[in-house]
Amino acid sequence: MQKLICIVDDEEELAINLKVQLEAMRPEWTVMAFSNGIDALKVIHSEKVDFVLMDIAMPDMDGYELCWRIMDYDPKIRVMMMTGFGYDANHVLVRAKVDGLKEVIYKPFDIEELLERIDKLLSQDD
Repeated sequence: MQKLICIVDDEEELAINLKVQLEAMRPEWTVMAFSNGIDALKVIHSEKVDFVLMDIAMPDMDGYELCWRIMDYDPKIRVMMMTGFGYDANHVLVRAKVDGLKEVIYKPFDIEELLERIDKLLSQDD
């Protein structure tokens, strides 16, 4: 089934590498990579996006703000945050989970695990 997936990470090379890997493993998906939340939001507001994978720590608009803007715009869009931090000093993940975030993945992660978790989220009904 055709899905539109967005990856948002200020580490542009990581976002592009994930795009290439996901498209190779799920050719039925269209994957877009963004280095900032503002550009991602433009597409989210103009296309039917199914899933967004975003880094938490980004300049300008962090993953937490992007997550909330997405959930406010369309709560049917599935979102997952990724982070390289083991300690969440600002309790972003706790707040995000209370507000409805279902998945967080910690870098570095296995691409197979990521795919499994994305598939699970995409198969859920509201």
